[in-house]
Amino acid sequence: MTSQNSKKTPITGLCTHTLTSLHYRNADLVKDLMGKKTFTEVMLMQILGREPRDVDIRITDVVLIVLMEHGLTPSAIATRLIYMSAPENLQGAVSAGLLAVGSSFIGTMENCSRLLDRITAAADPYAEALTIAQHYKDIKAAVPGFGHHLHKPVDPRAYKLLEMGRAEKDLKGNHIRALETLSKAVDEVAGRPITINATGAVAALLGEIGIPTAVMRGFAVISRSAGLVAHIVEEQQSPSGRFIWDTVEHAIPFVDGANKIG
Repeated sequence: MTSQNSKKTPITGLCTHTLTSLHYRNADLVKDLMGKKTFTEVMLMQILGREPRDVDIRITDVVLIVLMEHGLTPSAIATRLIYMSAPENLQGAVSAGLLAVGSSFIGTMENCSRLLDRITAAADPYAEALTIAQHYKDIKAAVPGFGHHLHKPVDPRAYKLLEMGRAEKDLKGNHIRALETLSKAVDEVAGRPITINATGAVAALLGEIGIPTAVMRGFAVISRSAGLVAHIVEEQQSPSGRFIWDTVEHAIPFVDGANKIG
């Protein structure tokens, strides 16, 4: 037996098919899913590997709605500019926008969730929250999941999400309480109230329904994909790419010798 043959063969449990059937996990696509399940239900079944509860579906639906859109963000601008440059390549334009789903915008629920994981695992949750808040103050950085330059004094999306989460009797509430604990510590260290933002609340709610931290950003990708397709539709009807390009071209002056390295 060669070393290659001795390696464990990879497996998949997501999908299988025959000449006359297609199965998502153990569900027959035609008989069990089509016309009987929603996109959200099947998506959660595929991701979680189990039948989603009603509460899982409700939380996921509202999270996907919240993350879909926020106007002319970097992701939307990237999509519109790439579509202007290559209108035959819709998927390329969407992909360009999705590359902006990262640790600074849209995808920050993953960063926040890591902090909530630390707090829920700590012997003294508030002491851990204070340590986290002080660390970010020391490095002069925003705590992931807190603050928003467009929503002040509070991010209304976040507090509606948390209100909905608290109302769900089937959720344990551990992640929501961890976020509340972190919020208290952030305010204490800052010496003023700082709003929880939407991605902070999303981190808590996705944690409540059992979404692993390392998977959470995928929900932003799924949701924002739909939003970016809508931006392309609008770009087809009322092009803005050239206007954005011209605006930036005139707004940023050329300075000879600027930005040299060394």
